[in-house]
Amino acid sequence: MTTNPVPNQPRRINRRGLLAGGLGLLAAAGGGGAWALDRYVLDHVEVTGASTLAAQNVVVAEPDSTGSATATSYRSDTATIAIETVSAGSGDDTVTYFVADVRVTDATIVRSAFAGDQFGANIIADPSEIAAGVGAVLAINGDYYGFRDTGIVIRNGVTFRDAGARQGLALYADGSMKLYDETATSAGKLISDGVWNTLSFGPGLVDDGAVISGIDRMEVDTNFGNHSIQGRQPRTGIGVVDNNHLLFVVVDGRSSGYSRGVTMPEFAQIFADRGARTAYNLDGGGSSAMVFGGALVNNPLGKGRERGTSDILYVAG
Repeated sequence: MTTNPVPNQPRRINRRGLLAGGLGLLAAAGGGGAWALDRYVLDHVEVTGASTLAAQNVVVAEPDSTGSATATSYRSDTATIAIETVSAGSGDDTVTYFVADVRVTDATIVRSAFAGDQFGANIIADPSEIAAGVGAVLAINGDYYGFRDTGIVIRNGVTFRDAGARQGLALYADGSMKLYDETATSAGKLISDGVWNTLSFGPGLVDDGAVISGIDRMEVDTNFGNHSIQGRQPRTGIGVVDNNHLLFVVVDGRSSGYSRGVTMPEFAQIFADRGARTAYNLDGGGSSAMVFGGALVNNPLGKGRERGTSDILYVAG
């Protein structure tokens, strides 16, 4: 498979990686900076046993006893997964990404899990650790909900936060997926309409099968330590081709000779080229991770190490 990258765009510095150092300065300064240290460093657990709470609304399908996993595929009575590794370009223009083509018979086996099985701020764990805790067959990092205190957070049919702020993604129990304006609805209305999970990061990448215009200029929000999402970056996203037919895509980046990362329009084009009707951008950078059969599939930042995050989206076994 080949790609046709858009012309090079001016690179912007993503300063999210500088968060830890900046917080150290705030701690030393004290006074007005203390609120930031408390809000973004100290754990704030709001809900414990989150998976147990969500399980009250889960209709569990027994996995096929003959279900099998290999390095690239999985098949059971409830899901088929095929993972493709794509490398395009050469030298410093190389792009490497991973596409998991997922088909399920029941959309509610596409679930979310929180780090430490707790909902709150600054609770993190490696995606592979979270995935192991719930027995995930396939997982990608989620929207890092714990980095902000806004957004509608519905996970596995349960509302954890109802504070609309941006464009969100709704995954429905019938296997469909839609972009929506969080500020124009409520968690209660979404659940009554059949929403099973929401994700709050963005922007939307593809709508009605077409790449959304202007995404090369959009920013997510202005939370402390969260700056530009533009330029060539490692990225994670999810899309839907048809009901119960999903695409999980992770692009590696910031690694010379292995993968430069992609711009937002390039990322959207990957989904559109594979027939996605809708696609949405999730947390990226060093957080981008795909875990399959308990092993890390991609190579974050070319270092082979995961970065802790607050949540994952996964396919249950």
